[in-house]
Amino acid sequence: MLRIISLAICLFTVGPAFAQAQSSDYTEDYQQEALEIFRDIIAMRTAAGHGKVPEMAEYLAQRFRDAGFDEEDIHVIPMVVSDGEEVASLVVRFRGNGLANKKPILLLAHMDVVDAIRSDWVREPYTLIEEDGYFFGRGTSDNKTGIAMLTATFARLQREGFTPTRDLIIAFTGDEETTMENIQSLVTEYRHLVDAEFVLNSDAGGGYRDHNHDPVSYLMQAAEKTYVDFELTIRNPGGHSSRPRADNAIYELATVLKNIEQYRFPSRINEVTEGYFREMAPLIGGELGEAMGEYARNPGDPEAQAVLENHPSEVGNTRTTCIATMLRAGHAENALPQSATATINCRMFPGVPAADVEAQLFRAAANPALEIKMTYPANEGPMSPLREDVTATVAEAAKTHYGDVPLIPEMSKGATDSQYTRMAGMPSYGVSGLFMRPEDMFAHGLNERVPVDSFFTALDYWYQVLTELGSE
Repeated sequence: MLRIISLAICLFTVGPAFAQAQSSDYTEDYQQEALEIFRDIIAMRTAAGHGKVPEMAEYLAQRFRDAGFDEEDIHVIPMVVSDGEEVASLVVRFRGNGLANKKPILLLAHMDVVDAIRSDWVREPYTLIEEDGYFFGRGTSDNKTGIAMLTATFARLQREGFTPTRDLIIAFTGDEETTMENIQSLVTEYRHLVDAEFVLNSDAGGGYRDHNHDPVSYLMQAAEKTYVDFELTIRNPGGHSSRPRADNAIYELATVLKNIEQYRFPSRINEVTEGYFREMAPLIGGELGEAMGEYARNPGDPEAQAVLENHPSEVGNTRTTCIATMLRAGHAENALPQSATATINCRMFPGVPAADVEAQLFRAAANPALEIKMTYPANEGPMSPLREDVTATVAEAAKTHYGDVPLIPEMSKGATDSQYTRMAGMPSYGVSGLFMRPEDMFAHGLNERVPVDSFFTALDYWYQVLTELGSE
């Protein structure tokens, strides 16, 4: 069953057991508003090169105006980032009465997405489509659900007359998937607009469902790996293609990449990943659960690591990873290549210096002629201490809507804007309201999706989190 989402009430169609509640069953005004926002922003192709981020920022700013927020508390901040892209960030302040005598809480989400090519997708990527209990579309999970959740919840609280005891601040960035210059500018040049006691990021964390869609645990991001890019280049004098040389830049680079493919960085563990594996082991069970428990006890165990590396959702928790993501080579069809270059994207385990990773790549490549250049510098943020007010509130909200699930801190394998808020001295926590199975994670990939039931439950989750933290 496939439906392009509109606000009209749709006929109920039977789907999988986990998705018996269809979008048509959610008829409260705030639910319909969240769905309308979600539909509208999915339709905006806010990927790099399309210039749609400023349009989305203005659209959302108008949503806040319509909800009754004062113009002085709505800030659209245009920016031209280093790659020439025109983007924008949006900052909205929900003013409190000051009774808490505490600094604000900052809420993060990002408006941009990784691009989607229509010919590769089964469905139209920039139209919100409901099918078999899922919402499909580019950005559904990364991170336009977060945008819709926070926008609709702020609007609901404003219309209900809620007054927090401290200010609540939304910051929506526009280049999280590329240069991350928006968040860097916000925590430096515009620090007065976003300065906060701590940060809740909708772009990380969230609930873990098993294969039967049953909730297992809630994962709260308290740390993340460090992002860095390297360019690997082989050069050659080249020549006419009718006179092949014994050495060839493309073939040499291919050998380098195969060597790197076989290399495994040393296994590592920290207090967040040790606790994650230890707590998740009995909840997951089976071979994977046993490997998690053994890795927590003995991070060097090769059998446990081998099992974890066979699960894409876990491999990044055990070590630094580096993977080839882009290639370019040659200058003419009838000429020998004068250069061949690959982009290697690394996600470094916290505490591992970028220079060490670069040196290990060079040794693994086993070609002394290889040139390595860092093209995206490493910016490592500290782990965030576990705050009782945050963990207690998030855990209670997860249990309210998903049953007696434990809260377990985790380290993100990917990078988020939180690395820069952490570096700016603001403890940051990934606290998405979505509960999903690992096999439903298609962020950055084809046919990205989120469960329909989890989308609407996340809306209630965020309402509870913000009203409770905003009342302390």
